[in-house]
Amino acid sequence: MITRRIPKSGELVPAIGLGTFMTFDKRPGAPRDHLREVLRRFHTGGGRVVDTSPLYGLSEVSVGDFAAGLGITGELFITNKTWATGEYLGDDSHARRQFEQSLNRLWRDRIDVVQVHSLVNVDAVLPVLRAWKRDGRIRYLGVTHHMSSYVPFLEQYVRDGDLDFVQVSYSIRNRVAEERLLSLAADHGTAVMVNMPLEKARLPHLVRDHRLPGFAAEIGATTWSQFFLKWILGHPAVTVALPATTNPDHAVDNLAAMRGPLPDQRMRDRMVRHMETIPGFDQLLSTPWYPGKSFDGLVRLS
Repeated sequence: MITRRIPKSGELVPAIGLGTFMTFDKRPGAPRDHLREVLRRFHTGGGRVVDTSPLYGLSEVSVGDFAAGLGITGELFITNKTWATGEYLGDDSHARRQFEQSLNRLWRDRIDVVQVHSLVNVDAVLPVLRAWKRDGRIRYLGVTHHMSSYVPFLEQYVRDGDLDFVQVSYSIRNRVAEERLLSLAADHGTAVMVNMPLEKARLPHLVRDHRLPGFAAEIGATTWSQFFLKWILGHPAVTVALPATTNPDHAVDNLAAMRGPLPDQRMRDRMVRHMETIPGFDQLLSTPWYPGKSFDGLVRLS
């Protein structure tokens, strides 16, 4: 199983994690057994890193409930976020209350990673995260964003700050992060978490009627999702990729990307060239998220 080292501590984590945006957000009373099975298979298959946020509706509640029921709360590496401005910019009181709520929802007395979600109120919140880290309430701190236009700002905080983690959108279609951010993170000892590695289901949807290229066997990829995830893990600066799913079989499929060989840069270039032959690849980022899917949580996209 492929693991990656967190530069600031040397701790090893499995290179495929589990995202929860939209997928783990379920209204009270809605069927949830399939999501419990997603987490169970993820854990059984060697997965440990679970990424969530107070902004993701009831996703924190689902993660905390399922993990406690499965008896795995202490075995998960939880990466969470804070997204709060307070009564005015520079007020950190809402961030503090939000953190206490997250601890309760996740059934934990500390959280492994807390990140400033989408850089909201970042200069006021980072000092709070540093204090929580000193006090042992969190183990690592970081910043996140999912929009490529904000990558230069992430670069600034990696370059000038003391971040343990940076979370950024990165995929075989969206390669902005590799222009500077990934090398900066490597140079400054900052671990990299990748959100949207499958582009919110748009990549698998695009290739649903296409055969996997024969050369995928050279890197041990037997499905398109493994193809896309192995491309990401082929970059040495990436610590963990965070695909999300509501399908237990897909969770197992994603974990398989942690096994077998990874592509070198020559193979990664070949993989990109192949995708460029598939109609619609060039327009992928302008298409709606989650094609053909709908969700029934507090945060709804359909």
